[in-house]
Amino acid sequence: MVEETESQWQPQLRAQVKERAATSTGMMVEVTAYFGFTCTGSSDDGRVRTITTPISPTYAAEILRLQEAGATEEDLHPIVADAITESYFTEWSTRADGLRAGFTHVQSIEFQF
Repeated sequence: MVEETESQWQPQLRAQVKERAATSTGMMVEVTAYFGFTCTGSSDDGRVRTITTPISPTYAAEILRLQEAGATEEDLHPIVADAITESYFTEWSTRADGLRAGFTHVQSIEFQF
């Protein structure tokens, strides 16, 4: 009985958490990769970094949509790079106007709700 209850409850709980991430709370992402930058006057050379940062519900919704559509981790790299640029590097558009961060040589990406 416990197994049957858990098998029905878990998918519902996961769906609720994903819905909340996509509409209100966003989610956390941790990436270890080589980050490079495009920005006039940037003084920060590219290098391997481990970055853990919250991402907005808008980006969370897009990442979840792409995952459900069968996107590979590599397919997610551009949207994750944009999300990290917004939250970590430009601090929600409060600094480093025009900065674009991209990453290559990804060692790991982990999403947390």
